[in-house]
Amino acid sequence: MAQNVVEPDVTTGVRPLLSVRELRVEFATSGGVVTAVDGASFDVAAGETVALLGESGSGKSVTAQALLGIVPKPAGRVTGGSVSYDGRDLLAAGTAKSLRGREIAMVFQDPLSSLNPVFRVGTQIGEMFRRHRGASRKQARAEALELMKRVGIPAASKRLDDYPHQFSGGMRQRVMIAMALALSPKLLIADEPTTALDVTVQAQIMDLLTRLQAEEGMSLVLITHDLGVVADVADRVVLMYAGRVVETGPLREVYEHSAHPYTSGLMASVPVLDGPRDRLTPIQGAPPDLLALPAGCSFNPRCQYADSLCTTTQPNLTQLPTRPSTHQAACHHPKGAPTHAR
Repeated sequence: MAQNVVEPDVTTGVRPLLSVRELRVEFATSGGVVTAVDGASFDVAAGETVALLGESGSGKSVTAQALLGIVPKPAGRVTGGSVSYDGRDLLAAGTAKSLRGREIAMVFQDPLSSLNPVFRVGTQIGEMFRRHRGASRKQARAEALELMKRVGIPAASKRLDDYPHQFSGGMRQRVMIAMALALSPKLLIADEPTTALDVTVQAQIMDLLTRLQAEEGMSLVLITHDLGVVADVADRVVLMYAGRVVETGPLREVYEHSAHPYTSGLMASVPVLDGPRDRLTPIQGAPPDLLALPAGCSFNPRCQYADSLCTTTQPNLTQLPTRPSTHQAACHHPKGAPTHAR
């Protein structure tokens, strides 16, 4: 495995809290080897919110699993790249496991399947304190109660002894957030935390996450396919397609001046409530079969600007010449580049 050598960020001179370089994750299937993450690279600074965006199957969740050392085995394994967290090699044996919960925590997509149905929620939250801090049952229960209050669960003292199925979807997600925050981690990974929730509850959960992030001073990696969810909370975005990073940069820069046709397509498919009522333009086609990726750029079968270069040569993630140094795209003809003719 490659050694982690993390240089300070060129724009700030500060070493990032999390640095991912050329991460590669593969799964052995009956049909062959699937490369779910293919050379992903990005950084997360202390206190920063970075959103991993893309359609289902783009490699977002597998990337998060690799960071935590929970890629499903024996089928899945990290086959390349490096991941550094606060100067420590997360891919080294035992490192990620030793940091889970204490310094890196995760909120999973489906709280009902993530919570144990046979244990009361207060017991499950309190277990974090008993296992990691040696707290007594009474101490753990008191800590669990305070956390439930902090994440906004009404009548928390009466709900400590309820089971997960007795909570609504939004309240279950608050329980998951309470568990994740129990040991005051420096980095929180939230994997589709608002999926299957209605718009009002989505907003409440995002407000909760951003408030708690500010209070704790932690970094947040937010995984989602919904560009609208992160529009007001992310500092930077990383767009993934077919396991590869295709565009990354400051949120406003990417949203207002998207360079990759995939990013532009995602933006065009998002409804804008306070804008003109234009017909939404979906991206034609579907994400590729990872067992039979097209030659060249993986997006070329769906791209209206693809030419012979796009169908033969895979583009690298490079700095856009007319954009800030932190805005990069993996496209032979990025929008806004001097050579791009539309």
